[in-house]
Amino acid sequence: MSGADGYGFAIIGAGLGGLAAAMELARSGRTDFVILERAAGAGGVWRDNTYPGAACDVPSPYYSYSYAPEPDWPRRYAQQPDILAYIRRLVGEYGLLSHIRFGAEATAARFDEASARWEITLGDGDVVRARFLVPAVGQLSTPALPPIPGIGTFSGPAFHSARWRHDVDLSGKRVAVIGTGASAVQFIPHVQAAAAHLTVFQRSAPYLLPRLDRAYGARHRRLFRAVPATLAAERLFWWCFAELWTLQMKGNRAVSALFRAWSALHRRRGVRDATLRAVLTPDYPMGCKRVLFSSDYYPAVAQSDVTVETDTVAEVMPDGILTASGVRHRADVLIFGTGFRAQEFCTAVDIRGAGGASLAERWADGARAYLGIAVPGFPNLLMMYGPNTNLGSGSILFMLERQAVYIRRLAELADAAGADAVDVRADVDDRFDADVQRQLAHSAWTGCDSWYVAASGRISSNWPDTVSAYRRITSRVSLDDYVLLRADQSRNASGRSRLDSRII
Repeated sequence: MSGADGYGFAIIGAGLGGLAAAMELARSGRTDFVILERAAGAGGVWRDNTYPGAACDVPSPYYSYSYAPEPDWPRRYAQQPDILAYIRRLVGEYGLLSHIRFGAEATAARFDEASARWEITLGDGDVVRARFLVPAVGQLSTPALPPIPGIGTFSGPAFHSARWRHDVDLSGKRVAVIGTGASAVQFIPHVQAAAAHLTVFQRSAPYLLPRLDRAYGARHRRLFRAVPATLAAERLFWWCFAELWTLQMKGNRAVSALFRAWSALHRRRGVRDATLRAVLTPDYPMGCKRVLFSSDYYPAVAQSDVTVETDTVAEVMPDGILTASGVRHRADVLIFGTGFRAQEFCTAVDIRGAGGASLAERWADGARAYLGIAVPGFPNLLMMYGPNTNLGSGSILFMLERQAVYIRRLAELADAAGADAVDVRADVDDRFDADVQRQLAHSAWTGCDSWYVAASGRISSNWPDTVSAYRRITSRVSLDDYVLLRADQSRNASGRSRLDSRII
């Protein structure tokens, strides 16, 4: 796979993004790539998140690659073990296992201007050279713990949902859960069923819609296999549903009113007690924070052995939680459903581009990239699931497919032009970013504080439009958007090699 000059592509991460890039290369006949994975197995978030009830909130026919449908999904909303099995099937079918280096944690990457190659340093000191660097570390890979005083003093088991302690028996225990995000909404019903008492510390109530789940029986699976168009039709239905939902995010009042009414009806049906229902009613615009899908969360928190606490968590004590009003909530087990450090793009890897420029410093006020893929001054750095490519509605796998195709086609165009490196033009990046931020300024995500918004106020996570729009703009791959570079092996007066920055 590797020649004397290294690999063609070094992909960091064997999650869904990294595998999408690798499969696209493999499908085009390329074998000159390596996947650097810090863990012992592929799967990314679906390998790490094993909490009870872990499942996707996008229907399975849509949460799969278009060229690799899965007719044997057991449910419309696949659970974590089934999604991980799907990922492992793809690794085998596309021959990716021989390309993955497990236990290979990338800690730094430096662009060498003399050779126009990236040098990636691993945790064990080994160095991997590649022409293209493809970070695919995701936006939801590093768990976030809130800055609560005393967080390390709790005497019982305490863990984040992404690091679930399966050795902890919750039966008969007093359990405290901090957070009501997507993971918490999934695991809380399971915790409630086991615990003697559950206290849910809610900072803000989430908007919920019913999960229209169903089991796919043997007849469904036979039909999906015999007539693939039926599976494609269900995928198309959910694609259309998600595109409609995106209009609500973009500020369409009619669509927003429709979904708000549906959410309110779902809440009324699930919570009969008016006082509790008021506590569970969001006080911010719908879509500002992630809208969740669950049919069992409301019935679970409405049980008599559950307390929904809205007072601010002031301190973690050895035996429980102290709130701002001075009330102490005793607990035997503490679980954090507090999400991920979604604004920290690629922070685990010290990436240095042309002239030693630091990507972390470049993104100090918020990450940005052309199409979420390329960054000026970082030649041949092509990202998967980069800035402004997360979705409030729809399947991220659709976005990943489009990014992978774009990266593959850009590399082919660079080869045809005889370029050693491609560097996106700053003016092209500026125009793209200005358009994205202009659209985001009128979106639902500006209505409140959420993990979508960086400390600077910049929205660096989300794509502001439909996935159809993203497909349209990534279908056009033009070298006119890039400066084409050749490696210059000579050295300047300072003794340093450089790239020939002339347009070829």
